[in-house]
Amino acid sequence: MGLVRIRLELARTAEAPHGDSRHGYEFTAPLLADGHLDPDGWRKYRQACTVRRFQPRANDEHGTLIHRRDGRWAFSYRPNDDADDEAIFRFDRHSFVEGEYVTVTEHDGVARPFRIVSVRRMVAVRGS
Repeated sequence: MGLVRIRLELARTAEAPHGDSRHGYEFTAPLLADGHLDPDGWRKYRQACTVRRFQPRANDEHGTLIHRRDGRWAFSYRPNDDADDEAIFRFDRHSFVEGEYVTVTEHDGVARPFRIVSVRRMVAVRGS
């Protein structure tokens, strides 16, 4: 499938009973044909695997999607500093399909559910 742009939005929680489209993540990642993250593709395109974290009343944060040596995935906002990493629960087992859910442990240590609202294939632009 190649590189895709994925948008996650906060799903229903006690604090947001209807979810919140203003709180979430947009990130670029390589996917296999079955919708799972592609570790080999990540190694090849790691510089393109960026993330933007957005939420109300806060500035956007920009970082990268990382694949750790233990096989886990995370969002990282400061290179070489694990303290800011946001762990993603079983990202390696998820199929990124619109309408499915994933769990992200955010900076405050709280694991929150996010709904996959879009998965869009990236289009390569060639120079003329």
